[in-house]
Amino acid sequence: MSGCTPSHAIALFAESYGRVMAIEYHWRGSVEDTELEHLHAEAFGHSAQQTAWGQRLERYSLGWVCARDRAAHDFIGAGRLVGFVNVVGDGGVHAILLDTATAVSHRHLGIGRQLVSTALKQARAAGCQWLHVDYEPHLDAFYRDACGFTPTQAGLLRL
Repeated sequence: MSGCTPSHAIALFAESYGRVMAIEYHWRGSVEDTELEHLHAEAFGHSAQQTAWGQRLERYSLGWVCARDRAAHDFIGAGRLVGFVNVVGDGGVHAILLDTATAVSHRHLGIGRQLVSTALKQARAAGCQWLHVDYEPHLDAFYRDACGFTPTQAGLLRL
C-alpha cells in the first residue's frame, strides 16, 4: 500500500521517558503488510504471519488510521508504525472499529484514544451515524471512559 496519500494527518508531540516522540495520525495512511502484521501480533499476542493487510483494507474497509512516530526510525522512511485502527462500514449508517492496536513501547500516551477519535470523525464525515466496537472486559475503562462508548447488549457466535 505504499504510495497512498493520507487525506488526514494530525501531529501530536509527547515526551515520554526523556525522549520526544512526534506522533502523526493518518486516515487511510500508507502501511506495509509486514509492519502492520508485526504491530498486530505484538498487540494481540500471536505470532506474525504473512497477512495481505493492504488487500484486506482496500477491499473491506471504510478507512483506517495509522499512528506513526516520526522520531523513530523505520524501514520505509515514514516513521515507525506505533498504532492502528480499522473502520469497516455497512455502506449505510453503521461503522465498526476493528484491530485497535498500540505498540507496547507507546502505550498509555493517549495514542489509542487519538486513533479512535480520528476514526470517529472520519466515520461521521462518511455519513455514518453509529460507531460500534466490541472489546474484552479489561478494555472497558479505555472504551467507556477515555473514548466515550456506551455499553450495549450484543451477541457473538464463534464460526
